[in-house]
Amino acid sequence: MNLKILLPAEIFLEKEVTKVVAEAQNGYFCLLPQHVDFTAALVPGVFSFTAGNTETHLAIDGGILLKRGADVLVSTRNAIGGRELGKLREVVIKQYEEIDEREKKARSAAVKLELDLLRRFMELKEHGR
Repeated sequence: MNLKILLPAEIFLEKEVTKVVAEAQNGYFCLLPQHVDFTAALVPGVFSFTAGNTETHLAIDGGILLKRGADVLVSTRNAIGGRELGKLREVVIKQYEEIDEREKKARSAAVKLELDLLRRFMELKEHGR
């Protein structure tokens, strides 16, 4: 299979592989060359693939996987390679959950600004301006 991992600004990896293991919301799954076409929403976690006799693990920040024919495309916000599976799990937990927490805080601040703006418009309307 032709695996291509895409980040927002670059192609992270392009490689010929024989097996892909990833995690979706309902658990882990494995793709082999003869697998039917497939689409999945990936959760932040460890993504693995086998090329030749070598298994490689990546920490990915969720994303979308699409298998169509011999092509497997993965679109994710971030990916980090490493040899030790335990350390990659730590990366996922620390880095990606911190990013999620910052995004939640940013969304919360945006909602507060929107509500404040709406409240001010309502006040202006009440005062007939």
